[in-house]
Amino acid sequence: MSKIIVLGAGMVGSAMAIDLSKNHEVTVSDMSTEALHRLKSKSNNAIDTIAMDVTDKSALSSTIAPFDLVVCAVPGFLGFNTLKTIIESDKNVIDISFFPENSLELDTLAKEHNVTAIVDCGVAPGMDNIILGYYNEKLKLTDFECLVGGLPKVKKMPFCYKAPFSPIDVIEEYTRPARYVENGHEVIKPAMSDVEHVQFEEVGTLESFNSDGLRSIIHTMSHIPNMKEKTLRHPGHIDKILTLRDAGFFETEKIAINGTEISPLDFTSKILFKEWKLGETEDEFTIMRISVAGTNQKGEKKKIIYTLYDEYDPETQTSSMARSTGYTATAAANLFLEGLFVEKGVFPPELVGKHEACFNYFLQYLQERNVVYKKEEVNL
Repeated sequence: MSKIIVLGAGMVGSAMAIDLSKNHEVTVSDMSTEALHRLKSKSNNAIDTIAMDVTDKSALSSTIAPFDLVVCAVPGFLGFNTLKTIIESDKNVIDISFFPENSLELDTLAKEHNVTAIVDCGVAPGMDNIILGYYNEKLKLTDFECLVGGLPKVKKMPFCYKAPFSPIDVIEEYTRPARYVENGHEVIKPAMSDVEHVQFEEVGTLESFNSDGLRSIIHTMSHIPNMKEKTLRHPGHIDKILTLRDAGFFETEKIAINGTEISPLDFTSKILFKEWKLGETEDEFTIMRISVAGTNQKGEKKKIIYTLYDEYDPETQTSSMARSTGYTATAAANLFLEGLFVEKGVFPPELVGKHEACFNYFLQYLQERNVVYKKEEVNL
């Protein structure tokens, strides 16, 4: 049994803590005493809690000192500096904070501190990287595409959307320019561009749009000529978001209103927090389609498709996004603690999933928790 600390008691952080507590001694930290109290009640007091502000580097470093592993689930805007402090504190870490900075910039630091840091280890980025990393070892790949979304079952107007995390992190996805690779060249387009309608057997028609989800694989898989990630939403959602963006509601420069200065982004996030807040027992689903194509050693052209459709679990009262994201990270935590991956440095998931034992571990671990990826193979 290992001692693990989870930084963040949000919906995903709580799901990870409860899952890890089955086999480990788990502590969770968060600034919100209310969130910590809610988690403690949900876990029947099986989890210890600590109120802490991760931006206090000294407090963070001293708090994580007694633990064997850190699992970082802080909001994206806090992620990079939090990860940097964890590494400087000589602690191994699994990170799902999805920060905008390039995590590979911390690789040298992690090696200097003899630390293993597995980053971006959620559903997407996360499992799509793991699948890509595995098949990059099996095929000479030419194409990679990931379509992914977490959505409410009930389409409440006007946005038809709910989020298990902070609206400001969602808005970041809507404002950060989207990078993809086409014919071997990196292409940068505005987020929410190239809207297309896609059919899914389980849910019908969804709309897809460009988002900056490739992240590390632009660097680690630069030999693959075509790579793209697109986010999925209920039809009509993007038109509403584009209206807000184009009207300036996502601007960060402060404006004065009756003598008070506030940024439009902070105002919008506050308004949308209530509108987009996913209820703890609200029905929602995660849907993902990952496609890779390439040539095997026999010269045969193959296309491999993995699909995920996962729903809110009423028995454990755990959202699908928390399950599909969180359990990927807890799988990484367990396979690391079991010694399946021991390399030092910063590792996005594709550099872990390239190892067959790790790839199989992820799929088996998730399947045991009823997060099931279905595989289809097509000859081209």
